[in-house]
Formats: sequence, structure tokens, C-alpha cells
Amino acid sequence: MLNTIVIGATGYAGAELVSLLLRHPSTTPAALMGSSRAADEDRDLADLHPRFRGGPPLPVLPLDLEAVLALEPDAVFLATPHEASVEHGGWLHDRGVRVFDLSAAFRLESAAAYRRHYGFDHTRPDLLETAVYGLADLNASMIRDASLVAVPGCYPTSMILPVRPLVDAGLVDTSDPVLVDSTSGVSGAGRSARPHTSFCEVSLQAYGAFDHRHQPEMARHGAVDVLFTPHLGAYDRGILSTIHLRLAEGTCEADVRTVLSTVYADRPGVNLLPAGTWPSVAAVRGTNRCDLGLVVDATHGRLMISSAIDNLVKGAAGQAVQCLNLACGLPVDLGLTTASIPMAVAP
Repeated sequence: MLNTIVIGATGYAGAELVSLLLRHPSTTPAALMGSSRAADEDRDLADLHPRFRGGPPLPVLPLDLEAVLALEPDAVFLATPHEASVEHGGWLHDRGVRVFDLSAAFRLESAAAYRRHYGFDHTRPDLLETAVYGLADLNASMIRDASLVAVPGCYPTSMILPVRPLVDAGLVDTSDPVLVDSTSGVSGAGRSARPHTSFCEVSLQAYGAFDHRHQPEMARHGAVDVLFTPHLGAYDRGILSTIHLRLAEGTCEADVRTVLSTVYADRPGVNLLPAGTWPSVAAVRGTNRCDLGLVVDATHGRLMISSAIDNLVKGAAGQAVQCLNLACGLPVDLGLTTASIPMAVAP
């Protein structure tokens, strides 16, 4: 059994990760720790997340990196704030620990990018070249040899999975920005209480148009200019992204479907739906699957893609487990083939 540790286990993504690791046949969490700002330490995880009631004790320990080393983990997952992940991830990496970071601490290309988009000074810019972007369905070969994996953001995952293969195949007119409009459930905003995510205030509204911190991540790893507008929806989990792009001259819908079907033929984490069938957040709830639907307007040479993921699974914890599987020589979908929570409706 692989020996794993989760730091930042009390947030939504951290708790989802714990749930997946408990069900994984080849690993178990040896310790759960709070983040550098957690007020939930020295409690059982079931007290904070009732879904764990009736299971084994899951004490959340105070953060102690020396104690992490003493446990000799095969991997450490960081579900911590960005700046904390820079500090903890760098410290652990320097001591030979394999790190999977669920924050954005190692996804961008330079310290300047973090000052601009995240508002902090990145103290380990040397690791930005070392870290491997953990988009498991496209970067498997790099993840297998990685010691520091930057697990992608939820919005970027929903966009890059359908778009990057088309860019690489030359089917996209990259002189025109890709337009991405995404709606996320409230869990994407984190577990901390905020007025705009309270029950009486949450609605459907845009925010962060064209300057959201995930836009540069989409552009860098999608290899195309992006204009991104996120929306907050009045539901708990799931992302639906609507993506508009201009196709290269002479490209038809059959070309698009052939590329995506070929790239993802042996990748269970991405599912291209038949023509006329569209993804929904209900259908991917609790799964590690990205469902894709698409249509081409031949008159204008435009492609519209609809992409649905569960932001806490495919957009965070599930993709982190995919990366663990790849790095440890296990089947990429091990422990991820069933929904982590009961489905609201049949997929």
C-alpha cells in the first residue's frame, strides 16, 4: 500500500481527496493535517464533514512538516492556500518527497505572473520550471517521472481538455482568441464563509471577466489566447463551460470529432458525447469524468464546445489521484471508476 498524507484536509477539495484515498485499493492516508491557516485542527474530519460519520477515525493533526518526513510518505498532497503551498511544497520537494499540489502555486511560468495574477511574491521561482502540469489525460508521460506535480485548476481543466488537442492538430485559427464562459457551483469558491456565497445571497452572476486568475493558466497550457468569463451558479458543485473558437480554414465537424476521439480513445477520464447530446453538471456529479459535446457552424467557421466536470473531482481531487496513479505505475483510473457521491440523476 502506498503511504500518503493530505495537508489541508478540511477544505472541500481536501475532504474530497480523503474520500477518494479511503476508497483507493492501493493507498491509504497515513495522516491528515490542517493547512497553515486552518482553525479545524485536533478534530475529527467527520465533525467537519458529516459524510465521514460511521467510518474510521480521521483525526486532523496540526501541520508539522518534520512529522510528515518521519512518516516516510510515498506522496504528499497539498490542498492549501497558494502561498502556503509554495512554502510547504518547496520544503518537502527539497527533501526528496513527491508532492502533488492542488493550489495554483506551481502552474504559471514566472514569479512576475504570480505578482500580477495572484498578488504575492513567489519565493521559489526555481520550482516553476521543475513542476509538471498535472493534466493527467494529456501529460501522462511527464507525470510518470515528476517529483512535483501542479494539479490543474478546475476551470482550466474544463477548457484545456477539449481545446489543446485541436490546437496541436492545427484545427484552430489561433489568430482569434478562444472565448470561454464557465459556470461553477459554490464549492468552487471554497469553504470559508463569504456574503456572496451565503444561501440568501447566491444567485447566477458573472465575476472576474477577462482578468480571472485562471485565464493565464488556460492560455499557457491551452497554447492559445483566451478571453474567460466565469459565473457563480446557485448549486453546490460542478462546472459547465461553453467554449467558442474559430476553426482553421477547411475544418469540419468530422475533423474535430476524429481528433478528440483519437486522443482520448484510451483515456477514461474524457468522454466525447454523440452529436446532439449535451453534457450536464448532474451527469458528472461525483465522477472523475469530463463530458464533451460540440457543434460546428460551417457558415461562420465556428466551433462551440460544451464541457462538464465536477470541480471537486475532475477539477481537483480526482485529477490529483490520477497523477498519483501515473507517478506510481498504477492504472490511471484506479480508484476512480465509480462516483464518489450518489448521483443526483442517472448519467
